[in-house]
Amino acid sequence: MGSLQGQNVVVVGGSRGVGRSIVEAALREGATVLAAARGAAALKELSWEASGVRTLAVDATQEAAPDTVFAALEPDVLVICAGAFAPSAPLQDQSWDEFSANWEMDVKASFLFCQAALRGRMKSGGRVVLISSGAAFSGGPPNSGGYSGAKRMQMVLAAHGQKEADRLGLGLRFMALAPMRIMAGTGVGQRGIEGVSTYLGISPADFLASMTDMQTPADVANAVVALAGGKLQGTAFTVSGSGLAAAA
Repeated sequence: MGSLQGQNVVVVGGSRGVGRSIVEAALREGATVLAAARGAAALKELSWEASGVRTLAVDATQEAAPDTVFAALEPDVLVICAGAFAPSAPLQDQSWDEFSANWEMDVKASFLFCQAALRGRMKSGGRVVLISSGAAFSGGPPNSGGYSGAKRMQMVLAAHGQKEADRLGLGLRFMALAPMRIMAGTGVGQRGIEGVSTYLGISPADFLASMTDMQTPADVANAVVALAGGKLQGTAFTVSGSGLAAAA
């Protein structure tokens, strides 16, 4: 019997990359899984390849998105993995729309779903996991716009959500998980690798060769499963090639 047997897991941003790895891990652990994402085509492909997954096409930044998602499946575990591509231009060449892309997507989706959970849309014992980034600690390169600040804000949202859940006696857990290294093989990761290596004037291969202790999407998925167990204390965690750890 899997560790998530009999539980409902909703992955917002679950059609590709890290989100898809989380969906697949939750299915292996026996959960009923709903993958929500904007792209209907990617969701259709996922439903063909991941037996038993439920899918829902929805824009997670819309005010009604939490109601739509929770009506499709009431989650015991809610994972917010939806995210925009970071900019890849020097700061002085970015428009505000480019700079704020991750605030308007990553942070807004996290905000809306955390808010819905605190308003009673998740029952006691529910766990919310926001997928952040190691850029929240490093600041990221100057060509990545508001990405690092947005990923740090997800950690702040998790901390604020936990304080409110405790104050209101809701019995909910809010956590943020930061993969510490950029990941090849995912849309966001590959875009980031290309953008950073171009900015630094080196090849993507040389940039990747400079990285150590790299995690994979499967490592992130396994960390989410561990956090879903609800036994670890704290609201901020990291995952690297060395495994899952509480954030310093």
